[in-house]
Amino acid sequence: MADWLTPAGEPAVLVTVARAEGSVPREAGTHMLVTANSQFDTIGGGHLEHKAFAIARDILAGTRAAAPYLERFPLGPALGQCCGGVVWLLFEPIQGGLAGVMEQFRQRRKEDSCRITAIDGEMECRLVDEQHKETHIHTDANGRRWLIDTVKAPRAHLVLFGAGHVGAAIVRALAELPCTVTWVDERDAIFPAEVPGNVTIEATDTPEACVDEAPDGASYLVLTHSHALDLQLTEAILRRPKVGWFGLIGSKTKRAQFTSRLEVKGLSTQNMVCPIGLPGIIDKAPAVIAASVAAQLLMVWESQAKD
Repeated sequence: MADWLTPAGEPAVLVTVARAEGSVPREAGTHMLVTANSQFDTIGGGHLEHKAFAIARDILAGTRAAAPYLERFPLGPALGQCCGGVVWLLFEPIQGGLAGVMEQFRQRRKEDSCRITAIDGEMECRLVDEQHKETHIHTDANGRRWLIDTVKAPRAHLVLFGAGHVGAAIVRALAELPCTVTWVDERDAIFPAEVPGNVTIEATDTPEACVDEAPDGASYLVLTHSHALDLQLTEAILRRPKVGWFGLIGSKTKRAQFTSRLEVKGLSTQNMVCPIGLPGIIDKAPAVIAASVAAQLLMVWESQAKD
């Protein structure tokens, strides 16, 4: 499913989880975009999403007012959902100031952004400079309600070396996950004509330079076509401070060989993950490796986000 910032090019309604209490499908700040024929992203599925979808379609059809509309949904009593919390959804037709803000969001995908939208009174939506920790509803001194909507850029960044079958499968597996990817290879022609929106291609004769260009805390995954290049990149990564995670494709034998060569240079491979992927998954098909590595990375990134 495409994300909510997918350019629709047609009339649409933005549905935002403006507030959430208790056990709920998705947290405040979750978005879903609804058009006459499509849906982009999800607020959690089930009866809540079914009701939200119907309301959005009513707005598009003109049977509800084309203005910001906030509704409270007690999930247990009203919708029969077992999670039992309470969700407030804001419905906004994509027009006026919101249309411009959506385009700014698309252009600033790699930056944190925050918008303020009037829930009551005249329609008003704009980006603001100050950052807020989370999406919430604010009531001003005049009793007017506003949505303060924080849209955070993905914190997880992966530098992926190798554009072969496994690298391409991993890129596809990460396409809709909350991360950005720098995809590096010396062979320009091997990259596909189109890549997911969260991927940046780096075709370079000096791939090791991409190690130091990555942000602090980035993750690295090395799976090139050359063991010599793998070793060169491994050395560069192990010399780099503030590495979030490092995985190297290969067997236990490859790990032992690399360890013996690098320890001579005073480098420890203690934090090098090799083989990659979740324990117990042994199939070597690219799609299976990609699924396993994607799950492994999600576990790493969620753990890091808690720190």
